[in-house]
Amino acid sequence: MCARKSSVYQPLTESDAIALVKRLMLFEDTSQLTCNKIGDGILYLNFHVKETSTDNGFIIKQALPYTKIVGESWPFPIERTRIEDHALLKQRDLAPSYVPKVYYSDVKLGITIIEDLSHLHIARTALIEGSELPLLSTHLGEFLGKTLFYTSIYAQNQHSKNELEKHVSNPDRCKVIEELEITDPFFEHETIHNEPELKANVEKIQQDQLLRLEVAKLKEKFLTKAEALIHGNIHTGNILVSEHETKVIDEGFAYFGPIAFEIGQVFGHFLLNVLSRDLEDQEFLFQHIITTWNVFVEEFSKAWQKDGSEIHTAKKGYLEHILSEVFTDAVGFAGCKLIRHTIGLADVAELDTIQPYDKRITVKQLVLSLGHDLVIKQKNITKPVQFIQYVKQTITNRYQHVAIK
Repeated sequence: MCARKSSVYQPLTESDAIALVKRLMLFEDTSQLTCNKIGDGILYLNFHVKETSTDNGFIIKQALPYTKIVGESWPFPIERTRIEDHALLKQRDLAPSYVPKVYYSDVKLGITIIEDLSHLHIARTALIEGSELPLLSTHLGEFLGKTLFYTSIYAQNQHSKNELEKHVSNPDRCKVIEELEITDPFFEHETIHNEPELKANVEKIQQDQLLRLEVAKLKEKFLTKAEALIHGNIHTGNILVSEHETKVIDEGFAYFGPIAFEIGQVFGHFLLNVLSRDLEDQEFLFQHIITTWNVFVEEFSKAWQKDGSEIHTAKKGYLEHILSEVFTDAVGFAGCKLIRHTIGLADVAELDTIQPYDKRITVKQLVLSLGHDLVIKQKNITKPVQFIQYVKQTITNRYQHVAIK
């Protein structure tokens, strides 16, 4: 990867993107290039530059200084590019099959150039359109097991952990995640928005003192448990896939946090897709949840035995204790994720594309109810199969009188 000094920040255009790759000599001088703006990201501009004769190309990402959801009144410092690039390079070092290669970075302009991933599809879109992506959960489990273990306090001494953490200190992004995931949805707040038919469900959530207590416990762990380098915003919209390939992208929210938060995000987004589907089409997604966890445990445990610090590995039963706590906390964080994406900022296509409207409302009520119960009952859900059984039972028992199909 190379970097250069830059001028004052300004958003790129398609012609700027072509000029940049030419200046960096990423193509031959005689190459004929085209550039297309891709996606409609809320935090980044994305460009696909390719050579017309060969289709060889690169992806250029540029961080926006604000989020498109709110606008310039909610600034997002361009400095996050430095953090994202450092996290991306570290994760690629640990799990190269699942992280894109970086060719260039300009921190002041918020620009990162990565390998061409245009042959892949956004996992969320692929799942919504009916692809089962049989290798997705195996790949995710391996990515999580390797990146979370080898950046964790269980593999590093205090000095090396502090050095890595210093490079990915990300307080602005942590504040955003904290507010959107585990604060705002549980109080009356301007970021809360929902259909009128959900008003009673939202009030129930925001007035439930036991729920607030359990969320407060999760929030404390989110804020204080600097356990490993986590992606921070891993979901099916930040994963690119084919039937045989998986790439995790957009590490702009990376920071040192609890392993359970990372796992819980994956659980939560799989569940959003589950709950948006007809009953007969849910089973393969339940298997994705189980496989993600099992492969994560396998990879994490293998690394623990091979490269774990002696102070931790010498304690009999300690690994099992850690994994048990990670799982139950992940269930709770998954519950928060369900609630956030139903009534908080940042809608998800899994829910908002459901037709007809009355079915969408029914499903969203189910999502809120399940999210509530997973947070409340997280400590009683200790195994993946039990987790899946509980979700299935909730769908059947609580809404058996409603025609979800």
